[in-house]
Amino acid sequence: MYYNDLGKTGKKVSAIGLGCEHLDGKPYGQVKEVVDAAVENGINIFDVFMPGREVRENIAKALGERREKVMIQGHIGSTDVHQQYDISRELPVVKKYYEEILSIFGYIDFGMMFYIDSEKDYKDVFETEFIDYVLRLKEKGDIRHIGFSSHNPITAAKVIRTGVPEMMMFSINPAFDMLPSEEDIFDHIETDMGVKLYRGLDPKRAELYRICSANQVGITVMKSLGGGKLISEKHTPFAKPLTVPQCIHYALSRPSVASVMTGAQTREEVLAAVGYFDLDESEKDYSQVIATMKNDFKGNCVYCSHCLPCPSEIDIAAVNKFLDIARLTPDQVPPSVRSHYHSLLHRGNECIECRSCEERCPFGVAVVENMKEAEKIFE
Repeated sequence: MYYNDLGKTGKKVSAIGLGCEHLDGKPYGQVKEVVDAAVENGINIFDVFMPGREVRENIAKALGERREKVMIQGHIGSTDVHQQYDISRELPVVKKYYEEILSIFGYIDFGMMFYIDSEKDYKDVFETEFIDYVLRLKEKGDIRHIGFSSHNPITAAKVIRTGVPEMMMFSINPAFDMLPSEEDIFDHIETDMGVKLYRGLDPKRAELYRICSANQVGITVMKSLGGGKLISEKHTPFAKPLTVPQCIHYALSRPSVASVMTGAQTREEVLAAVGYFDLDESEKDYSQVIATMKNDFKGNCVYCSHCLPCPSEIDIAAVNKFLDIARLTPDQVPPSVRSHYHSLLHRGNECIECRSCEERCPFGVAVVENMKEAEKIFE
């Protein structure tokens, strides 16, 4: 298992986390089997957004004395008032469900403001007593860090700019990254992923990743498989389906991403997920699949590292990633981003302009010009 810093929380989380949704409604024995497999294989972050008491109790019971080894994402505003997953901003209802999860787990590591996707969602959280309740939870130590979940890059960026959250849970995969930001991702999970909508890397999503990095807001990932559509021969928007490891690899290569929350309902599914770390790079490589929309991605680095090897040993993907972040505020590059850039063993100023990287790049990235720009901005 590999562990990554989760933004400015100071926590290191496993690169693969456990999304617990598929444990809902399962008998305790099955829940324990999955929890045991996750903990035994180094998974230390669980997402528990489900509002039902039984599944929460089963997970807590399965963890037992290992509770301190695992960090829990618990969602504030997730309810089942109508006997199904629901969202509430009504403070008495919100408190009822959150105080229940606190009583079960003792405390919550990442208190997630649930499902902030629209302007109305934003106002219902930040212009009501909801946000006051969240801040009180943090002050009391009931939650250790404040986060939120979202599927909309425009609204998510607005939430981050409040300065309140330290991390967020966001839906990331190559198809969603190309989906225009005005589209609702759920329209395409539930129906089709036809290629007509996809127009290249959506600038609002690219901007969101840069804002996260600039503000040291860490990301945990949901929907890395696009509801299963990306691994489906019938529904993929690409020329062929991606594999599960390719989807995981894509998400982990996005700026600020610390962990991909993979769903599992059996020990075998947990082992299959963590098997990602045993694969060689060719088995994780997603670039040749998403390059079937090469014209749409042209000029955009997707950090796939097909440009390597570099004779100057520059980590070109890393330089491009830090450059993309710096371009957001070129006159005031965040100190953390500048520090990360200067920690690289070989930087843009060492480029000898051989252009062998550009010959190998599937997306026509102007690597040499990017190295020069990085030298100008960072050096």
